[in-house]
Amino acid sequence: MNIKTSNPVMLLLLTAAIIFTHVAYAHAQESWQAEFEAICSKTNETPLLSPEELKELINRSDKLKPVIEALDETRKKIYLRRLQKCRDLYQFALDEKSGR
Repeated sequence: MNIKTSNPVMLLLLTAAIIFTHVAYAHAQESWQAEFEAICSKTNETPLLSPEELKELINRSDKLKPVIEALDETRKKIYLRRLQKCRDLYQFALDEKSGR
């Protein structure tokens, strides 16, 4: 049975599904990377951030961690370490501002 001749609508739907899956996967990759960059790009500004901003960055780091843990081993190792360093810096600054 030939898919092209038997059901062109099915072929169109399958093609659309493949394209959508590829686009969704690419978008998901870009989303976590954009969030990673947004979180870690603030490290130079750490002394200027308010305690609320620091808490927000720490929370965002915690939410991003499981996403990075699902990556392949090489990227997981690199990005988890970098994310943890950013988070630790924000936590240290928050502790200092809180007088702990």
